[in-house]
Amino acid sequence: MDKFIVVAGNIGAGKSTLVQILSERLGFKPFFEPVNDNPYLEDFYRNMEAWSFHSQLYFLTRRLRIHKQLLDAEGSVVQDRSVYEDAEVFARNLYLQEDMSTRDYGVYQDLYRILIDLLPPPNLVVYLRTSVGTLLERINTRGRGFEAGISRSYLERLNVLYEEWIASFTQCPVLIIPSDNLNLVSSSAHISQVVQLVQDRLMGKTEVSL
Repeated sequence: MDKFIVVAGNIGAGKSTLVQILSERLGFKPFFEPVNDNPYLEDFYRNMEAWSFHSQLYFLTRRLRIHKQLLDAEGSVVQDRSVYEDAEVFARNLYLQEDMSTRDYGVYQDLYRILIDLLPPPNLVVYLRTSVGTLLERINTRGRGFEAGISRSYLERLNVLYEEWIASFTQCPVLIIPSDNLNLVSSSAHISQVVQLVQDRLMGKTEVSL
């Protein structure tokens, strides 16, 4: 593996779209977020408190399997969402809303901390900063059935945790891209701008802006 980029952001931020763009424009091998393949999801949505630990442990295991695959890949890779977000945003949210016990959260965090000490960090995290209104619009547009019940308040909580996480993240450089007014589906100008930003940041340039 040469370069390793993570595209981070809340549900509906446009991560998969950007991963696809970077893979096509820069020749990176894409590793996408699997959609709705967690065998605990049905139980989890029926009883979050009882199944949150099992569900998050599955996500962590799956993410690590993907991490192993991308480390073994030839060339450069770009990943849709990271192990950091699983723990620092989604698992933490479950704990804060009391759907994961202190005991289970402690065990999960211990495992997570050990694993990230063993895993090589990315060369760059690209964080798509997106307002809740835009997230809701994009979620509704793509029409995934299992996302239909996502509430504004849930996205707001996740956005707060994303901002806290990205502010304290020190494992590698971070490129923050305001996403509300970006059209990465049909605007060639926006696509070219974002690709150039990523290339500049990978080359070590710090004065980059959209």
